[in-house]
Amino acid sequence: MKLICYLSLGSPNLEQSKINAQNYIDAGCDVVEVDFPAKNPYLDSPYIQERMGQALAGCNDYEKYMQTIEEIKAINPTSAFIILTYETTIKDIGLQKFINFCHKNNLKDIICVGNEFPAVRQTLIANNLLVSSYVQYQLLDEEIEVAKKTNGFIYLQAKSSGQYHEIHKDLKSIINYLRTEVKLPNPIYCGVGISSPEDIAMVKEAGADGAFVGSTVLKLQDKPKELKQKIIDLKAKA
Repeated sequence: MKLICYLSLGSPNLEQSKINAQNYIDAGCDVVEVDFPAKNPYLDSPYIQERMGQALAGCNDYEKYMQTIEEIKAINPTSAFIILTYETTIKDIGLQKFINFCHKNNLKDIICVGNEFPAVRQTLIANNLLVSSYVQYQLLDEEIEVAKKTNGFIYLQAKSSGQYHEIHKDLKSIINYLRTEVKLPNPIYCGVGISSPEDIAMVKEAGADGAFVGSTVLKLQDKPKELKQKIIDLKAKA
């Protein structure tokens, strides 16, 4: 199973982000989830909102963010990356420019946040980029319908926030339902609330293809030895 670690690009600065990315990869992270900080990250947690605000306060030039990703990718040509961006950020960059950037750097997996501009998602897919869809723990019908049409991975909520499906009440049952009844062929990566080796083991036992880890690694970025050991410990259960 893949271990996916979140890189908050530009926080505290772009140069440190390159060091952090290398620490992730050197410690055994399978996929780096790297974001473009959004001007209005309304769907993110206060912690991520603060980091994105800090990043943009230090540098609001998306050209430099793209250049930083290119530099990380050039040093690690065989490493896998997922791009996280709000659709409004793609519009700020320029839709075609963003598409060209992704293809140039072989960055195919995209988490596109927002639904205000559906043409953005549609255009990404039409240009052979793999756009994920999010499915909550309670398996909402409208999210399942979107998942059926997506060409990217399924981002599945790993832990309930208090709401459950009437039949499928644990992660293993949910994944089995998505694969055998909904018949989704897409990879299923689980996230939200994953912080410990025990969480990773739970996600693996449930049958997921990958697990996202966010704040657990972000909060150790000024402690590189502890960060690397945390990733090693997480990866050991993947």
